[in-house]
Amino acid sequence: MAVPSLALSDGVRIPQLLFGVAGLTAAEAGRAVRIALDTGYRGFDTAPGTEAAVGAALAGVPREELFVSVKVPAQGYDAARRAADAALAALGLDRADLCLLDGTKGAFTDTWRALSRLRADGRVRAVGVAGFGVSELRRLIDATGAVPAVNQVELHPWLQQVPLREFHAERGIVTAASSPAANAALLADETVTALAAKYGKTPSQIVLRWHLQAGTVAVAGSATTTRTRENFGIFDFELADDDLAVVAELDNGTRV
Repeated sequence: MAVPSLALSDGVRIPQLLFGVAGLTAAEAGRAVRIALDTGYRGFDTAPGTEAAVGAALAGVPREELFVSVKVPAQGYDAARRAADAALAALGLDRADLCLLDGTKGAFTDTWRALSRLRADGRVRAVGVAGFGVSELRRLIDATGAVPAVNQVELHPWLQQVPLREFHAERGIVTAASSPAANAALLADETVTALAAKYGKTPSQIVLRWHLQAGTVAVAGSATTTRTRENFGIFDFELADDDLAVVAELDNGTRV
């Protein structure tokens, strides 16, 4: 099953469903990525400390089939360059498809300049940010003249981030959801479970389908085979407009 993708501002295409390993140990990440590959995933969002395990799991898969994202903390120019080089070396890759400046603390404009240099040098294909609000995005754009290709943030039906997504749309920034099901808390929501029963799908599949139809990238990870395969089963149905409207009413600002 081909995963739908979105075009980033620089022409790179990002899968709308990425497999994420945040919160997993290195050993868990390696096993989880192997299960994800077997399921059909080809887009992977790594986390610092997991790169070697992820790289070992990806070894042997044709590079052109993969989309691999790495994260670099906001820590200044030189430290960011070293962190990115270390992540790529651990992955066993010459180039990442996306590098995210992770967090707004510290010297994030200097870190951004390092990532921009990595892109110019061909070490990353696209650069973005993670955890930025509108004010931080404005500061970054004003200071550097550059617009991130992606902003990965907490986003789910309880926290739909409408003003932020509107700003993204105005600037051509793709929105990625780092916790698409509110760390699984949403899966017991009565509205979500009712929709799952209506469509003959699981609550997780309903939530991820909502993300796809909202035009966001969902970063969905799991250490279990069942959930990994379940999350991939979202391409054979669509939520009706009336049901999308019902989900829109769930927005209550809850963060996890």
